[in-house]
Amino acid sequence: MTQLGMIGLGKMGGNMTERLLGRGVQVVVWDRAPEVVQRLGGVGATTAADLADLVRQLEAPRLVWIMVPAGAPVDATIDALLPLLTPGDVVIDGGNSNFHDTRRRAERLASAGFHMVDAGTSGGVWGKELGYCLMVGGDPDAVRRLEPVLTALAPERGWRHVGPAGAGHFVKMVHNGIEYGMLQAYAEGYEILRAAPQYPGLDLAGIAELWQQGSVVRSWLNELAARAFARSGDLADVKGWVADSGEGRWTVQAAIDSDVPAPVITLALQMRFRSRQDDSFGAKVIAALRNEFGGHEVKRT
Repeated sequence: MTQLGMIGLGKMGGNMTERLLGRGVQVVVWDRAPEVVQRLGGVGATTAADLADLVRQLEAPRLVWIMVPAGAPVDATIDALLPLLTPGDVVIDGGNSNFHDTRRRAERLASAGFHMVDAGTSGGVWGKELGYCLMVGGDPDAVRRLEPVLTALAPERGWRHVGPAGAGHFVKMVHNGIEYGMLQAYAEGYEILRAAPQYPGLDLAGIAELWQQGSVVRSWLNELAARAFARSGDLADVKGWVADSGEGRWTVQAAIDSDVPAPVITLALQMRFRSRQDDSFGAKVIAALRNEFGGHEVKRT
């Protein structure tokens, strides 16, 4: 039986664990939140009291999957694991790490006799049921050892070894950059429909559903838009504040580094920043200047 250690049991790590358990993979789990560990223990996972206990319960050579937020938490987890592992073990980072960090970590692990595999993971909360798209980077032998896990997590043809260490996270980064542009295009289109004075009260849920029927803009994202509009046509319960977890910024920087024009993704990233301002000072400056040079009307607070 294939055995895997899973560190980090949030929305992604927890759901991935349940999918693996349902497909015959033995999963040893640990998280800083004991109640989450206990819940997964109740559905078949083997629980660990701490990282040392997790490593002890895995047979060498081990497969240890890290599913924690990008950045310092990944480095801290690797720091804690290194004294516990034995040469030949494979550490997998399934989060949205910067590919530069992944390359650095892979070199560090290799120098200590370990392998690193980076698995860019897409599928969100639906992945538990539908499977996860996995973009995998790393040494071919290490990826080959991980193949039963990847096959269990992914739908048919849903994972691919795309290159050496960091390549998986690089491909996932660009994937998320494309997502930024797609989301922005849908957002603008639906706002135009909602704001049209000639056709007040257009049924956005109905239009989104219509577009799913053979239209060239049909997609899973648009299907989700139809679901969201069906629940609340005006999205009154949603604040228009949009976070970014880094991949859009990294994609824009990669485009700059490679002299590749990426205006759509860049502007989509900038619009996320704009969403966090209740009242943009930059817009105030533009309004004031238009008033100064052209006498254009200014809306006063």
